[in-house]
Amino acid sequence: MDCGVITSKTVLVLLSVAFWAAAAGLSYVGGYVINTYKSYDNFLQDKYALLPAVIIICVAVVMFIIGLIGCCATLQESRVGLGLFLAIILVIFIAEVSAFVLGFVYREKVKTDVQGTMRSVFQKYDGKNPESTVVDYLQEQLRCCGVRNYSDWTTTQWFNSTGNNSVPLSCCRRDLSNCTGSLDQPQELNTRGCAEELESGLQSVLSYAMLVILGFAIVKFFGMLSICVLTCKREDSGYQPLYSGVFA
Repeated sequence: MDCGVITSKTVLVLLSVAFWAAAAGLSYVGGYVINTYKSYDNFLQDKYALLPAVIIICVAVVMFIIGLIGCCATLQESRVGLGLFLAIILVIFIAEVSAFVLGFVYREKVKTDVQGTMRSVFQKYDGKNPESTVVDYLQEQLRCCGVRNYSDWTTTQWFNSTGNNSVPLSCCRRDLSNCTGSLDQPQELNTRGCAEELESGLQSVLSYAMLVILGFAIVKFFGMLSICVLTCKREDSGYQPLYSGVFA
């Protein structure tokens, strides 16, 4: 058995193991969601809340089957099995490349989309409605104030209606307990805008996701290449031809 065949088989077996690992991870996530739902089922009347967990577990089962097909086809050297494995990997590879391209395109649109949406939400702030809760949570977690900076609050209806020349208390720095949100004391406020902080966070997440997708796509590419090496080898290479059965 030549080095190319051994390497190709090793890559395909490792790829099958990767599918199994992904299936195990997804099964854990799905089981965790179901277990959490059961703990709070008295508060959750909608039974469709379990649907995402069920879908995750179904995907895990499919991933396990794909890994099983790949491993068996590789070890048994089945042309049909390897062909099926190649088709599955090709579909996943195309999906990953598409996701990578879309992620790159959307990464450039994050700034515009975030600022536009954020301005709309901030304008609805009144200190009581659901939008106010979201804004306060965002400003506290990201330690920011306003869309671009804290002065953006002066253009909101809430600021004009209160008339006390102050911003929400969620703009206050965490290390100051006596902060009143007054614009006369900007040193007590988080001065950076929330749009910048949120954009940075979203772009970082997209960047990491794109790197992971690219890594998996490269692995899939070598997997397809390995299948081609195994299925296209010639009889005069000194290695026996592949069996024609599926896994026989």
